[in-house]
Amino acid sequence: MNGTLQIREHLLTELETGVRTGASLIRLIRAEDWAYRPQDNMRSLVELVHHFIQITASDLAIMQEKGEAEVGQVENSLAGNQDVEQLEKQLWSNMEAYKAYITSLSEEDFLNRSTKAFYAEHGHLQVQWQIETLTHVFHHRSQLYNYLKQLGHELNFFMLYA
Repeated sequence: MNGTLQIREHLLTELETGVRTGASLIRLIRAEDWAYRPQDNMRSLVELVHHFIQITASDLAIMQEKGEAEVGQVENSLAGNQDVEQLEKQLWSNMEAYKAYITSLSEEDFLNRSTKAFYAEHGHLQVQWQIETLTHVFHHRSQLYNYLKQLGHELNFFMLYA
């Protein structure tokens, strides 16, 4: 395997770490936790979890140049769902679809194909989108960790890499 494809695989491995450890955090949520909102101008826990679960699906839709309405449908498709088992199943389904797309790209397309988000003036290369998705997942996984800490859950840093 050449260097470019090795980097793509390393990025996917890191993304899977973020998804796996995010899923372990979601499994800790108690029924009384879902409505928690640290401040009025922040997402509630249930909104954050839904957003986290849909990152790979919504980022994939954006990478594939879907319109605002279609991306919005993806982002809002979990409304009202607080079933941890169903949510985790959706998280992994989204991850697998994202991975299938990324690994289907030729090296040429991965490095040079540019697509433009509905909200942007300029496009990004697929490799740039992959990095964006990775950082997006880790950003919101960190938020989820902090919300659960604030709710009194016994958490430790090491669980983010197990």
